[in-house]
Amino acid sequence: MVKKLAWLTCTAALALAGCGVRTDLKPKVGHSLPVAPYGMKERPTSAELLTPRPQARPAINVELRLKSEVRADDPFDLPPP
Repeated sequence: MVKKLAWLTCTAALALAGCGVRTDLKPKVGHSLPVAPYGMKERPTSAELLTPRPQARPAINVELRLKSEVRADDPFDLPPP
């Protein structure tokens, strides 16, 4: 019984380890990558399609305030009409 459980555990571990294999993405047989976007001469590769653009993942630029400060005058802060 213990040998069966050990064998089953090893088999399950090897099966799960195989799930983490990463290779280059390729389209299915008979399919192709999307057409080139308007204005581009060539199609983007799968790596380019999976890389997020800066608009999708902007850099965090936060300046923490350690003490209260008087706000500068805002010319766009107008009263309601």
